[in-house]
Amino acid sequence: MILNATNSSFCDSSLKWSNVSRSLHLPATASMGVIWSRNASGKSFVSGYSGKVKGSEQMNRKSAYAISKHAEEIVIEDEAAVMSETAPSLKSIPGLPNPLGVLETDNGINFALFSKHATSVTLCLSLPDREIDASSNDEMIELKLDPIANKTGDIWHICVQELPRSNVIYGYKIDGPQNWHQGHRFDSSVVLIDPYAKLIEGRRIFGDPTDRFSKLSGTYDFSSLPFDWGDNYAQPNIPEKDLVIYEMNVRAFTADKSSGLEQSIRGSYDGVIDKIPHLLELGVNAVELLPVFEFDEFEFQRHPNPRDHMVNTWGYSTINFFAPMARYASDGGGPIVASQEFKEMVKALHLAGIEVILDVVYNHTNEADDKHPYTTSFRGIDNKTYYMVDDNGQLLNFSGCGNTLNCNHPVVMELILDSLRHWVTEYHVDGFRFDLASVLCRGTDGSPLDAPPLIRAIAKDSTLSRCKIISEPWDCGGLYLVGKFPNWDRWAEWNGMYRDDIRRFIKGDIGMKGRFATRVAGSADLYKVNKRKPYHGINFVIAHDGFTLYDLVSYNNKHNDANGENGNDGSNDNLSWNCGCEGETSDVNIKALRFRQMKNFHLALMVSQGVPMMLMGDEYGHTRNGNNNSYGHDTAINHFQWGQLDARKNDLFRFFAEVIKLRQKHQVFRQEYFIGNKEITWHEDNWDNHESKFIAFTLHDSDEGDLYLAFNAHNYFVKVPIPSPPQGRCWFRVVDTNLESPNDIIPEGVTGIGNTYDVAPYSSILLQAKL
Repeated sequence: MILNATNSSFCDSSLKWSNVSRSLHLPATASMGVIWSRNASGKSFVSGYSGKVKGSEQMNRKSAYAISKHAEEIVIEDEAAVMSETAPSLKSIPGLPNPLGVLETDNGINFALFSKHATSVTLCLSLPDREIDASSNDEMIELKLDPIANKTGDIWHICVQELPRSNVIYGYKIDGPQNWHQGHRFDSSVVLIDPYAKLIEGRRIFGDPTDRFSKLSGTYDFSSLPFDWGDNYAQPNIPEKDLVIYEMNVRAFTADKSSGLEQSIRGSYDGVIDKIPHLLELGVNAVELLPVFEFDEFEFQRHPNPRDHMVNTWGYSTINFFAPMARYASDGGGPIVASQEFKEMVKALHLAGIEVILDVVYNHTNEADDKHPYTTSFRGIDNKTYYMVDDNGQLLNFSGCGNTLNCNHPVVMELILDSLRHWVTEYHVDGFRFDLASVLCRGTDGSPLDAPPLIRAIAKDSTLSRCKIISEPWDCGGLYLVGKFPNWDRWAEWNGMYRDDIRRFIKGDIGMKGRFATRVAGSADLYKVNKRKPYHGINFVIAHDGFTLYDLVSYNNKHNDANGENGNDGSNDNLSWNCGCEGETSDVNIKALRFRQMKNFHLALMVSQGVPMMLMGDEYGHTRNGNNNSYGHDTAINHFQWGQLDARKNDLFRFFAEVIKLRQKHQVFRQEYFIGNKEITWHEDNWDNHESKFIAFTLHDSDEGDLYLAFNAHNYFVKVPIPSPPQGRCWFRVVDTNLESPNDIIPEGVTGIGNTYDVAPYSSILLQAKL
């Protein structure tokens, strides 16, 4: 066993300095299987933690085995005496190679880490009972693993005895080949986060600039009691066809002062719980949470760049795939509190009948590119395994973020599966939306795969069998798979064609009537294959990325100056229309047209076959002032404005909520199978007229009564003949978006509908045949 001396500016009197370069040899201990050392390099890997051992005296910081940064090696006169005086009271055995991560066993705390190419692995520990105001120079315990005793195959492992059951901070220093052209990026000076860490410790207050350079590190908790899900608890298990998804950001939902919440819970998981009544009033039954895996909100501030004034508020830059975002805990509670409160949030949403879908990012990580790398975990553990590299060892970039996770490598694939299972079993989430999921369809060399192993494994996994699994079926490398995503009849897709075609028709583009009809009817051209269903298409007009609904009808061009990239970021083609004036206006006619268009979009979305998804804030007309790429603004640009909601409660919000309830009431909008002539009648004999921007159809429902819908995207009135209602019934007007609230939607309907109806410019109507 070798006791490695590391940098320090002091030494103990029991040492003698020597210019003779020597290693300090200690007697081998068969039960240990490690090489032990103490790091006193002048900076701890987690700021604010001291090097105390629980239940023992504080370790002497003037350790006999710490040497000056400029000193040579050291010579020990009495090796046995030095070992007994300075070594911490930590014992270990070789441990187990499985499972990866940290496990409590009868023998102690087991640590296991994969690294195929590492030549040296050192476990770094900071123990509890640390001083609150501990210096950033506090030291760590290092246990250097013996590649003979502590390695099985490509797994490095050690079981440390008598460690505390929680609040231990840990990481790894890893060394290996230095040849970049072979794909290696080892750096033994960096303490790395365990990819399987279940909790991440470090900064506790989101966006605190005074703490932006502190490190994040793994920790564990085996001392907390199991979470009490309750005797009457059950997951909603909502059929996919009945979902109405609300895409939202946990922090942005309640971070604004207008939320009325105490400062300590604004922007937290607990904050979401307080606002569940809003979700119920709106009528949604599933929330799709923007990334809640641990991420670094200060990633843009690592080096000077045009974005270094921003804070990552969306979270699409994962540090760890198992740990909930610790800075979403209330009152800076830290990772254990975050884990507890995340479960409380899920439980509360489930008790309200609302499912929880996570937006997950497995296409890349926070570690950036080779020009400005930020090594925190995978890059330094085994870059060649975890990331796609070319024949010259350079990172491939199909994510647009500098690196691409090597998803179909067996080790990485199992990491992803283990992560997904963890969120299902530990946190009871109901499903996942996979960001840039086409990356997951690429082989280890980046080439597209017809039957990607990871996609199949997710579809077939027994633990994930009840989960909703949704792909964003494209990536930044041009692999566009809408309607063609490998699916095993399980995967749903974000229907990007639905978004584009609905936008074009509603704003009045020519030649879009047929495509609009196809999308409203469930996109059979995309999904009617094998055993796929209409609900495998996730319909949306608006998502987090791009314009809000209000901005879609208020801006022809993006206005991204606040992002610092001279307008070069964000999509240039938004298929938007400002209704006659760019941005804010006092023109009452333009304002009325914009609100009419928002209602048209929402009605079209909610009456379409498939699963509708809307964006947080659209229910009151949230604006980002034309910014279509607002990922870096932790401000009112992204924050839900509860005062504006109150101002719109009786008009726009009311319309949104009533239309959602209308969808939930009528089964004809939520068909299990693709509709045909028995379910729908198109009142159209002019399909080939590209100038036509009017369409009408009847959905047949013998129970609730037929529903007639018409959409007019012309800039003039269309007098349309109304078909005869079924025998014994008459038509009631339920929706006319041209009317002001509350007449724009009257759920019980209004009688007096004649043989014709004047459908106003840029408006839509819904009639119901009632007894």
